[in-house]
Amino acid sequence: MSFTRYGRLYYLDPGSHSPKVGDRVLVPTDSGPEVAECVWAPQYVSEDVDGLPVCGGIADDEHLTRDETNRRRRAEARSVSKRLIKRHSLPMKVVGIDYLDADNVYTVYFSAPHRVDFRALVRDLARNLRARVELRQIGPRDEARLQGGIGPCGRDLCCATFLKDFEPVSVRMAKDQDLPVNPMRIAGACGRLMCCLKYEHPLYQEFRASAPRLGANVETPEGSGVVVGHNVPSDSLVVRLNDGGRRCACSKASVCGPRIQHDEAYGGAEGEPTT
Repeated sequence: MSFTRYGRLYYLDPGSHSPKVGDRVLVPTDSGPEVAECVWAPQYVSEDVDGLPVCGGIADDEHLTRDETNRRRRAEARSVSKRLIKRHSLPMKVVGIDYLDADNVYTVYFSAPHRVDFRALVRDLARNLRARVELRQIGPRDEARLQGGIGPCGRDLCCATFLKDFEPVSVRMAKDQDLPVNPMRIAGACGRLMCCLKYEHPLYQEFRASAPRLGANVETPEGSGVVVGHNVPSDSLVVRLNDGGRRCACSKASVCGPRIQHDEAYGGAEGEPTT
């Protein structure tokens, strides 16, 4: 399910309902049922997946009208917020607006280069919107999550679709993946290190722990040679053959390192003593 077009995806237990792609359904939230769009048809999953919120049914005209009204109120609040921020000459950028109609409360999410004294702004917003207003400053990663966009890979931002938590990312991870330590190459839309460096890093660690190191002498199906490169995504090595210096790409599984290293890792061949 998605609350906004091209927004973050949420998983929902359909319960006794069978919504189709494009249907508007009710999703239970802390502030009551909210309308979301079904983007994946119901399908069977492992029994280990549990604890999902249960669909409240197909949204009727009353729910759709309420949802559209709340959307208009959020749009109005964004316009009013931008106008008053400009009037108060505050270095703030409105990123998102939430509205709880049950409590008549607006939450304005904004970004700023430093802490901002917005007490006068809150009073003006409450008076213009005739509601209680809360302002929350967010960081660059949360700003990208709320605004969405396209990443360097050409796909929708991970944080705006499926990524739930922001985990620490370090430059060391980029070096381990043989990426250039260039902010323009390893930074995401938020200006920070790309989140995908984190969840791809274990693959590189596992590969390097089991693959022959650069410069190692190895035996390949095409002859003996020296390892001159690693290709982690394809689980292969680039080997410069001793016979003529030709380079070839071999799968890691088909390459044997020196006999001593092989015996230490796997033991000697059956019937042969190890040394």
